[in-house]
Amino acid sequence: MFAFILRRLLQALVVMVSVAFIAFLLFQYVGDPVVFLLGQDAQPDQIRELRADLGLDQPFFVQFWHFLANAAQGEFGLSLRQGAKVSRLIAERFPATLELAFVAAALALLAGIPMGVYSALRRGSFLSQLFMTISLLGVSLPTFLIGILLILAFAVGLGWFPSFGRGETLKFGWWSSGLLTAKGWHHIILPAVTLAIFQLTLIMRLVRAEMLEVLRTDYIKFARARGLSDRAIHFGHALKNTLVPVMTITGLQLGGLIAFAIITETVFQWPGMGLLFIQAVTFADIPVMAAYLCLIALIFVVINLVVDLLYFAVDPRLRVGKAGGH
Repeated sequence: MFAFILRRLLQALVVMVSVAFIAFLLFQYVGDPVVFLLGQDAQPDQIRELRADLGLDQPFFVQFWHFLANAAQGEFGLSLRQGAKVSRLIAERFPATLELAFVAAALALLAGIPMGVYSALRRGSFLSQLFMTISLLGVSLPTFLIGILLILAFAVGLGWFPSFGRGETLKFGWWSSGLLTAKGWHHIILPAVTLAIFQLTLIMRLVRAEMLEVLRTDYIKFARARGLSDRAIHFGHALKNTLVPVMTITGLQLGGLIAFAIITETVFQWPGMGLLFIQAVTFADIPVMAAYLCLIALIFVVINLVVDLLYFAVDPRLRVGKAGGH
């Protein structure tokens, strides 16, 4: 177990250093921060002085080492567009994105797993066929179109939900939460549903496919021969083994929800990291872009590590395989 964790940590370290190097290249080849800070009319002496102050006159790998050291402390300098510390901007926007991703993931899991199980056990029913049709639509329609259609139907047409913003939030130090207020929940429903639809359909189809595969295995046939009830077979044996690969995919999808909430946040003007990143790309705000890239990579690495450990703990075949290898 210790060797497994150590190997995963080393892999995570390699990934983070590689992503940090890519983020560092943004500073080298996507515009000149000195020009952004001083403007086009800056004098050569001013440019040389600022480059020296920022350490941009040092060798490439010395600059990269300083970038790594600062990134490890969560420091990415100042935003070229807003003039504020990037770490403060990320800290202000991160709670909104995290809450949106977790609500969307909860919706996808709570709806996707039962729909997948029902579609597998009642393949010929009308409701099962309806679920499969909905899943095709969810996979086929782009996220921005789903968001626009929901706004048109439920915000403009029916007036049930607001079409933009986060609503009322409560502050807890640097953390802000809209999940403790009625207006916060009112504002998060449409963007969360928009973000969850693709994940819901993916989980539903995955659960259905895995459930059908498990129901064809020999141990399920043996359980039927022993006279176990359908409820015990479906939910005591089949579903438990179905959820092992689903857990892996769901963990990675949570990272995807956080990383790719950009479109949803843009459509609903949700004040999260995705909207901040889009604004940074528009204005070539390199420090914000680099910080976003490193943070998303860190989220993926941590989630992947947690999923690997859970998979190792849940699936006894991995433990047996490791023991046999030793």
